[in-house]
Amino acid sequence: MVLIGLVLLLIGIFASIPLLTTIGIILLVVGLVLNLVPIGGTRRRVF
Repeated sequence: MVLIGLVLLLIGIFASIPLLTTIGIILLVVGLVLNLVPIGGTRRRVF
């Protein structure tokens, strides 16, 4: 998702299409948040 967001962001900037730039920024931010936040209990619990 981060890669798709980055590609859309670059295409939007170079082709000067604001819609692609906005979608690219949104996908880039969501992809980074999903990569940094552990979802689904990925922490190892030691008893």
